Amino acid sequence: MAHRRKTLSQNFLHDPAAVRRILRAAALPPDALVVEPGAGQGALTRHLATADRRVIAYEIDPRLVAQLSRRLGDRPGLRLVRGDFLNAREPGEPFAVVGNIPYSRTTDIVRWCLGAPRLTSATLLTQFEYAVKSSGGWGRWPLLTVRTWPEHEWRRLCRVGRRSFTPVPRTDSAVLRIDRRERPLLPARLLPAYRDFVAHGFTGVGGSLAATLSRRHRRARVHAAFTRAGADASAPVGLITPQQWLTLFTELAAY
Repeated sequence: MAHRRKTLSQNFLHDPAAVRRILRAAALPPDALVVEPGAGQGALTRHLATADRRVIAYEIDPRLVAQLSRRLGDRPGLRLVRGDFLNAREPGEPFAVVGNIPYSRTTDIVRWCLGAPRLTSATLLTQFEYAVKSSGGWGRWPLLTVRTWPEHEWRRLCRVGRRSFTPVPRTDSAVLRIDRRERPLLPARLLPAYRDFVAHGFTGVGGSLAATLSRRHRRARVHAAFTRAGADASAPVGLITPQQWLTLFTELAAY
């Protein structure tokens, strides 16, 4: 059993207070459609599948699926799916994702969420370091966050201590919330150009973002754009905030 937990990266949430914090962070309406990646022992599932809410709960471990079916299978709004969430098809209507996800599969699950046009929000319990880094909590912003910022807002919410899990992981966790914006911060026609602009900026050629962008744009224009954005032209790429990226793009490449 211990080998199975390690292979599947299973750390089961058992702290009722942590469950309540996650549910508050998810802020789900009573009639929401929710997809749960990795139901585990059902700590979140039994609270998600209530009243008029519909829940599609994925679990890859057949032993746990059988247990969940016995405990929660009579709930009318709950559909248990034995299988890998990453192979799931997106629902044909707006939906939210809520889950305590395996550390080892965090990036893949986040990318699945970002690639789902009908997703309204993803409330994910992730490794603490991942939640902090992806939301700019250490003053540095990674490529994936910057690239998706016009369409998605990233926020780190509450921290969940490592002893809220069985077995106890090596690090704490945190709730990461990703919301799809009702109105993107850029027109849809400009989003491919913005993503290309960000990808080029993150190549790191020249040691600073300004130096990298100066390979495509006149140096004087680049420095004027940095001034307009309130950004340090000598700063490395990771220190530029998403809002500053948007200003730089608008000044240099949008039109």
